[in-house]
Amino acid sequence: MKCPYCGHPDTRVVDSRPSDEGAAIRRRRECPACERRFTTYERTQLEPLMVVKRDGRREPFNPDKLLRGLLLACEKRPVDLEALRRFAYTFEDQVTGPEITSEEIGLKAMAFLRELDQVAYIRFASVYREFDSVERFIEEIRRLGGVDKKEGG
Repeated sequence: MKCPYCGHPDTRVVDSRPSDEGAAIRRRRECPACERRFTTYERTQLEPLMVVKRDGRREPFNPDKLLRGLLLACEKRPVDLEALRRFAYTFEDQVTGPEITSEEIGLKAMAFLRELDQVAYIRFASVYREFDSVERFIEEIRRLGGVDKKEGG
């Protein structure tokens, strides 16, 4: 496997173990050229889950894209990185059909973040729901129960 850091064409497996209750194999790899380590996951893929975008386009589900969004929302927050990875990389296993809308993915991600970290939830929701004013933030925080209507303004 090619090194994501320096592009060296070959890396070696340092450690390998089951992950996600046996649904995947987690491999720690090391590059002989730059000596950096990284993790890969190997899993069975029967047919790709297709995401139906808002404009009707379809594209294969990409757990890395979901993880990037979660990581952005959780930046500088005390969250378990492994919980984010587990959610993103087992997401496909939780979907029953061959397709899912991008809206459904966003709603499931928000429900996950709401339980994990409310600040990360608000950050994700503000992008996902396209908050265009401070009032939208306040409204969402009130829904969380974080601001008393009398105190919050």
